[in-house]
Amino acid sequence: MIRLLIVWVLNAVALMAVAYLMSPHITVTSFFAALLAAFALGAVNTLIRPVLTLLTLPISILTLGFFYLVINGLLFWMVGKMFNGFLVNGFWAAVFGGLLYGLISWLLSMIIPFGKSGKASKAQ
Repeated sequence: MIRLLIVWVLNAVALMAVAYLMSPHITVTSFFAALLAAFALGAVNTLIRPVLTLLTLPISILTLGFFYLVINGLLFWMVGKMFNGFLVNGFWAAVFGGLLYGLISWLLSMIIPFGKSGKASKAQ
């Protein structure tokens, strides 16, 4: 449970970093808005992405997997339309923002040492 909360906060921090790096195209008004958007991105990626991936499998195979970038951008853009505090201006900003969000989120998650049990390991 603690790991889930830590990952959620790290994803919100990653979203704030994306908003900072892509300032005119992606904006986040507050950390609370980033927390809401990070929660929505997690829910959308858990519930909707697998269905879209399955439905678009033929075109993804034809494009050698590059269509997954389109799916990622559409979902990122969709979450940007859901909240007033998280704004994504345009499809290509959503595609690049989604890529940057995934990269920063992955890098931040590598900072937290978790063992096989999922609990944070104590520094000795």
